[in-house]
Amino acid sequence: MKLTNQAMLITYPDSLGNNLKDLQAVLNHYLDGVVGGIHILPFFPSAGDRGFSPVDYQQVDSKFGDWQDIQTLAKKYYLMFDFMVNHISKHSSYFQDFLKDHNRSTYRDMFIHWDEFWPAGRPTQKDIDLIYKRKPKAPVQKVTFADGQKDQVWNTFGEDQIDLDVTKQVTKDFIKDTLTFLMKNGAAIIRLDAFAYAVKKLDTNDFFVEPEIWHLLNQINQITAPKGTTLLPEIHENYHIVRKLTAHGYFSYDFALPIVTLYSLYSGDATRLTDWLRQSPMHQFTTLDTHDGIGVVDGKDILSADELDYTKEEMYKVGANVKRVYSSTAYHNLDVYQINTTYYSALGDNDSAYLLARAIQIFAPGIPQIYYVGLLAGKNDLELLEETKEGRNINRHYYPLAEIDQETKRSVVKDLFALLRFRNTSTAFDLDGKIRVEQPSKSAIMIDRTSADGKTTARLSANLKTKAFTVATQSASKPWQQLFTSKK
Repeated sequence: MKLTNQAMLITYPDSLGNNLKDLQAVLNHYLDGVVGGIHILPFFPSAGDRGFSPVDYQQVDSKFGDWQDIQTLAKKYYLMFDFMVNHISKHSSYFQDFLKDHNRSTYRDMFIHWDEFWPAGRPTQKDIDLIYKRKPKAPVQKVTFADGQKDQVWNTFGEDQIDLDVTKQVTKDFIKDTLTFLMKNGAAIIRLDAFAYAVKKLDTNDFFVEPEIWHLLNQINQITAPKGTTLLPEIHENYHIVRKLTAHGYFSYDFALPIVTLYSLYSGDATRLTDWLRQSPMHQFTTLDTHDGIGVVDGKDILSADELDYTKEEMYKVGANVKRVYSSTAYHNLDVYQINTTYYSALGDNDSAYLLARAIQIFAPGIPQIYYVGLLAGKNDLELLEETKEGRNINRHYYPLAEIDQETKRSVVKDLFALLRFRNTSTAFDLDGKIRVEQPSKSAIMIDRTSADGKTTARLSANLKTKAFTVATQSASKPWQQLFTSKK
């Protein structure tokens, strides 16, 4: 099933129940009409980072299910699969072959040899400082081969995630073979994880290196476009970089919306949110939460430095069990630009504030993605956090089926489901339609979404200070009808 303009669920294969069959049951029993697509976070055998260090893309990890389970979901929902274009597990057959046969390996050129990359006498400390990195050291790992020799390879992220040399033919063949296989097995969208890190070039910061990054994206698009598969490059950075994807006709993420919305709800001031929504493109996916923390760097130049600092401070003050230490090295946090919390807890476990945040996301330009914890208005999971000492696990709760049954009975969850069903069925939210965003007063915002044919309009009227809001709709044949009024 190809991409459709309906809300997308983001979930691990074992987070709503124990496996893909449980996920199917949850979708059938509780989520009919609530979501039309699913981003199934990596379900391949993996050696770390909860799936994001893939060992073999052509297998479904047996603890989750099999390809038949994936294909069953693909018959009813449009599916998004991850492809880690920047790296692969050092436990993969490719890297293991390299370790075994060293320079005789078929896959030797698949990886970036640190000492070959740099000219003699480099890298200097200036070179290392220039690299855009998510951890406080040079992105390099020492390896020992079966013949006893040693080498160093590029390693941007976790110790198991070895970077790929996307300029080499062996890597290009791997990319083509893998993407072709994923498309045959149900991928409507390919999410290019860590995309901006994939190109390395001397005397650059090795992040979103132009024009080479466009050459890579074009090569990938030539593989996916003939099959009608959508590409979604994943970039966490300043929105000016993300807008370049829009200018080139690609879908992108709105990773700025989460922190802009938090600032607006904390301050009660609609100005920044109004400005941001007015300039946002329609052909994007919106988020409030994902499997990672809430990005701060994404809000730069949309919010001022003082406003970003204010938002972080309010998150620690207003948020329920949102603490600085959970986003530190004490809890294995590799990304200094993210704060670990659920979105519901970032808003103090407050139903009114949370529903308004979701209503804003639903009316924002683009297609809303709702992370599974957020779909159930989940609180910070301190038990899992302390058990694993992994900061991001505060927002990665495992829901048994019995707990899902209880959570879906909460009024905040039922109201969110109703809003999403409306979003999925109203033509007002056409991606080729129009949006009008007004700010009647400092704390008030009004968003109108109108269908491409101009016949149907949906309106969100909200007060960011009181958190009160209404949703109404009209069509050519029906006058304004109020569909939802937030509870006091």
